[in-house]
Amino acid sequence: MMLGDPSSADDRNPRAGRAAGGFGDAVFEDDQAALWSEEPQEAPAFDLASYWRLALKHRILILGCFLGALAIGAALTLLMTPIYTATATLQIDREAARVVTSEDVTPRENMAMGEEFFQTQYGLLRSRSLAERVVESLGLASSDQALASIGAEPPARSGTAAAQAERRRAVALGVIQEGLGVTPVRGSRLVAISFDNPDPVVAARIANAFAENFIQSNLDRKYESSAYAREFLEERIAQTKGRLEEAERQLVAYAANQQIINVGESDEGDANSGASQSLASNNLVALNSSLATARAARVAAEEKWRSARTSQLMTLPEVLQNPSIQRLTEQRAQLDSEYQQKLSVYQEDYPEMVRLRAQINEVDGQVQSLAANIRSSIQNQYVVAANQERSLQAQVNGLKGDVLDLRDRSIQYNILQRELDTTRTLYESLLQRYKEIAVTGDVTANNISIVDSARPPSAPSKPNMMINLALAALFGLGLGVIAALVLEALDETVATPDDVEKKLGVPVLGVVPLLDKGQTTAAALADIRSGFSEAYYSLRTALQFSTPDGAPASLLVSSARPAEGKSTTAYAVALNLARVGKRVLLIDGDLRNPSMHRVVGVENERGMSNLLSGSADLQSVVQRTRQDNLFFIPCGPLPPNPAELWGSDRLRQFLLEARNSFDHVIVDGPPVLGFADSPLLAASVGGVLFVLESRGTRRGQARGALRRLKVGRARLLGTVLTKFNAKTTSYGGYDYAYDYAYGSDGEPGPKKGKKA
Repeated sequence: MMLGDPSSADDRNPRAGRAAGGFGDAVFEDDQAALWSEEPQEAPAFDLASYWRLALKHRILILGCFLGALAIGAALTLLMTPIYTATATLQIDREAARVVTSEDVTPRENMAMGEEFFQTQYGLLRSRSLAERVVESLGLASSDQALASIGAEPPARSGTAAAQAERRRAVALGVIQEGLGVTPVRGSRLVAISFDNPDPVVAARIANAFAENFIQSNLDRKYESSAYAREFLEERIAQTKGRLEEAERQLVAYAANQQIINVGESDEGDANSGASQSLASNNLVALNSSLATARAARVAAEEKWRSARTSQLMTLPEVLQNPSIQRLTEQRAQLDSEYQQKLSVYQEDYPEMVRLRAQINEVDGQVQSLAANIRSSIQNQYVVAANQERSLQAQVNGLKGDVLDLRDRSIQYNILQRELDTTRTLYESLLQRYKEIAVTGDVTANNISIVDSARPPSAPSKPNMMINLALAALFGLGLGVIAALVLEALDETVATPDDVEKKLGVPVLGVVPLLDKGQTTAAALADIRSGFSEAYYSLRTALQFSTPDGAPASLLVSSARPAEGKSTTAYAVALNLARVGKRVLLIDGDLRNPSMHRVVGVENERGMSNLLSGSADLQSVVQRTRQDNLFFIPCGPLPPNPAELWGSDRLRQFLLEARNSFDHVIVDGPPVLGFADSPLLAASVGGVLFVLESRGTRRGQARGALRRLKVGRARLLGTVLTKFNAKTTSYGGYDYAYDYAYGSDGEPGPKKGKKA
């Protein structure tokens, strides 16, 4: 058989990563490693669509948990004993209404402490002591019949009567505390006291008993605190009275011994309340005040005399303001005016003029005399003021020594006086407080009142069918979701293209649907309008775009383990490339378990084992098939060492020779795991197509196979997911179903890409 000699395959289909002059010599490039990785790609933080697909995948499990929980919830609700809830409402005030203005002995809470006060009251309502009061007041532990009336199981009759009574008391106390509910009304001072019991009358009776006993216990605590305060104050008053009498006796005795005489008490509001003033101190204060006045008068008189002594006599303010001088000045002015008028008529020696001149001189003399007297009086005032100041200063100096001596002797006196005042104040305060408590002790103030008494309820409060069913539904739904997540986390299989990309980190080039029962691969491939054929058409198209220069010239089809569909995929890819006019050489590269010759329908007498061992050439082993442009090389006799044959230089020489005659060489390789054949083949061809069986290949197996291919520097183009059940699996919102009936009979409604 003669093979054509077209131009070099490398010239027609050059490809980066292939050695020059070597057909299909590919190396693993760093940029290619970014296209596929053993680690899954990072998914978004929250993908609602993926969770929805997960719910659809495990819908049977989730629905079963949901319905099972509903059934169990309904059954348990119907089997429960009806419980009735009776509620009494109390109003709790921070302070009770005051009958008298005096304060109680119990502490008062302000607004800042209000929350603590109310929380304390709620704790008292739930206290064991209040529950014991209720049990005692209602006689709930008096007999077995009393316990049975509240729905409690009587204890076994054993031991003494006291032991039996104590056991009944413990049982009743447990039932009472378990059925009690304390619920504050938000934003108010009201609190609801509820009690649950199978008997509505018993529930109401116990709820009212809690309210009444709580009020009574509050009054009892206040009365006990008042009684304790009265006893305490009586004892303290007696002690303080004795100390007060002793302090008074000591103070009087010391004052008589030291001759300390006090004339008055200071005001109670003074800082030195209780101190007294002595005679010497009073005299010193009075004289010191007089001395200050005298000193001020002396200073004023001295200043006036200094001014009068240095100034002209007629310029002094006292002279100018004197009434007599002012009158004489007016008289002189009249005489001087008359003199000037007559001077124009008479001569100066005229008798009338001499008389007027004499009168004027007399008035001037009188004025000078009065002015001199005024200056002398100013001097006398200064002398008197200075003498008075010196006299007072001498008396003050004399009293200072007496006061200082008295102060030395009054130190102990003041100590005794302060002790007396302190004791007296304490005694008066205790006596006043005792009188207030005596008044308030008889008027018991209560800050708790009953707003609404409990009444027997007409309908049970528990169980609530709707609430229980809602809780059961939520529990069942949550359990189903958790079970689905656990199963999904434990699921190691690769079922969908999304699983391939997320779990393996490699692209998906094609998805091949699962054939129906009774349908063969040969028949499905023969029907070009079947979904099976369409899947491989799509794979061929994806291969055309897998490299910048189209489908690789040499391609290895392999899988992680046997029976995943790699032989069918290799044959289908070769068949589809041949249908578009490409010269394709299909090789059965599984030298351990060959099967492609049965698919193609040729004999397996001579093949790749002969070619690689050197016992045959390329033209002697290539066989034609029923499909135009498709040629096939079978496995040939099984060699004892397949890995050594694939690792020899004959493989590279064969690929170089095949490129001159064929456009594409498709190798159906052996499984990757457990054998060294596929990594050796992958290092020599231009690309690797990895086949995965949907729900058949585990993630660990696929990762191991991909890791081995990576070590062999393979150029992985992508994966093909085979045996994909499109009827039970939806992916990305669309079903993988193929139906070419659209348009054949004019009916609308294509199924390809139908929404899930």
